[in-house]
Amino acid sequence: MAMMFAHEIAEAVRQKQKSVRSVVEEALARADLVQAKHNAFVTIAHDYALAKADALDSAIAAGEDVGALAGVPVVIKDNICTKGLRTTAGSNSLAAFIPPYSATVVNRLEAAGAVIIAKANLDEFGMGGSNEYSFVGACTNAWDDSRIAGGSSGGSAVAVATGVAPIALGTDTGGSVRRPAALNGVLGYKPTYGVLSRYGVIAFASSLDQVGVLARSNRDVALAMQVMAGHDSNDSTSIADQNVDFVSALADVDLTGVRIGVLQEMLGEGNSAGVRAAFHQLMDTLRQLGATVRDVSLPHSRYGVAAYYLVAPAEASSNLARYDGMIYSSRHGENALGQAEVMMGSRGQGFGEEVRRRVLIGTYALSAGYYDAYYGKALKVRRLIAEDFSKAFADVDVIATPTATAVAYKVGAKDDNPLSAYLDDISTVLANLAGIGAISLPAGQAEHDLPCGVQFHAPALEDARLFKLSYALEQYQQQQGGVLAPLAPA
Repeated sequence: MAMMFAHEIAEAVRQKQKSVRSVVEEALARADLVQAKHNAFVTIAHDYALAKADALDSAIAAGEDVGALAGVPVVIKDNICTKGLRTTAGSNSLAAFIPPYSATVVNRLEAAGAVIIAKANLDEFGMGGSNEYSFVGACTNAWDDSRIAGGSSGGSAVAVATGVAPIALGTDTGGSVRRPAALNGVLGYKPTYGVLSRYGVIAFASSLDQVGVLARSNRDVALAMQVMAGHDSNDSTSIADQNVDFVSALADVDLTGVRIGVLQEMLGEGNSAGVRAAFHQLMDTLRQLGATVRDVSLPHSRYGVAAYYLVAPAEASSNLARYDGMIYSSRHGENALGQAEVMMGSRGQGFGEEVRRRVLIGTYALSAGYYDAYYGKALKVRRLIAEDFSKAFADVDVIATPTATAVAYKVGAKDDNPLSAYLDDISTVLANLAGIGAISLPAGQAEHDLPCGVQFHAPALEDARLFKLSYALEQYQQQQGGVLAPLAPA
């Protein structure tokens, strides 16, 4: 089962060649192996998953159609609510939280026959690019367990890369799906903002957060998106008229005349030699497939990281104000100390160092006397970056950059230099600031024989362009006798 894709599993289950229980049992066994090596999960849901599997098997035996993802094991990032399953957001402040409802994306996956087998490890509240900032410890890279998995959706990426599940959900606020996808050699897709509902997703920065999908094949990403996309009245930012047919986008693999823009500001010496070589090799492949490749510029993209690290912490400081030990986050200190002392103790002990740092940055940026100088100016830069994209898309269909500037570094290597870690997001934050869709594709190996990725951006609600290009590359790899996303050892 570990080598099968989601569409293959669903077909085998529908044809009664496999029972859902057998599929899920194999997935859970592999999850246990991967957990021992990589710490990829906060919770492995043995009882929950097997109960769902037995219910699906009974429905299939009764002749019912259980959906497009019949029996497919999925992993859900642990900041996405799952009814009856602990959801911690990687934070000690929510270590015992069991949601009374599931996120819309989770409900839609389960309605289509998918089976949740685990909740994935992550940087606390999604705040990090390495998956080292979790209250259960770091998740390590699928290809080298001495190195980072990337964050914040590191556990989801490792689950897919090691074959635990063919599909995993992550969230992407500034690259948190695409960066771990690149570092673990899988596909990572962040849709246009509003295509997937955020209802039931524990908020980090609401104007930037978006649920995303990690997988090893385009068809699996498309199947998951086809099931989950669509308007949700519970989410005020959900787009009503989307009209994106993800599966149909895979029908056309002819790249003749497709115009690809290479973003010059993101292709300098800041990238490792191996990443640059892999990027240019993939561009050469696209030329062979009929695409035209030209340089483009986004003049304000160089300010993206600075703008992001004002906007995101500012929204985080507001969103995380609710975790005060009064309602459902963990409480530290005796009530006799007084409300203020209990709240300070609960936040101080419930939040990790990185979350505290970002809350403080955001609170400062929003404070009287500094709002216009920092947060207000960052919003203006965000608008300029979106306008840069709009101008560039008048001349090209998609825009390409390396996903990450280098391969995964050693765990702990940047503990003393958080600014260096923030700069790792230089190319991924742009899509979130502009609200457009982006996908990271495996681009082969770079330094130390580790994976790297190339990401492509498309205009808002033109996500089908990303799938056409990605699927064409996948088909090319298969014609060459390979695969787009090789499986890592468990």
